[in-house]
Amino acid sequence: TSVTDFMVLASGTSSRHIKSLADSVVVDAKEQGVSIGSVEGGGGSDWILVDMGDVVVHVMLPAAREFYDLERFWRDAPDADAGVAGSE
Repeated sequence: TSVTDFMVLASGTSSRHIKSLADSVVVDAKEQGVSIGSVEGGGGSDWILVDMGDVVVHVMLPAAREFYDLERFWRDAPDADAGVAGSE
């Protein structure tokens, strides 16, 4: 059974930066009519997770991303090219 259809892993430069990135994900998702299941972490955290059901976004400080190495767990999963908004 799949945990989610898509997983996004991103890094920020500070706790404040990852909070801002996660907040932007939530705002943009809501503007597109996407329901937010939960947001875990925040404040001075080194890892924030935004769960939107079909898509889970992990925003982490580089040290946390290296320590938890989520890419290793999902290395056999296919990559999806999401493109870049506004690049067309």
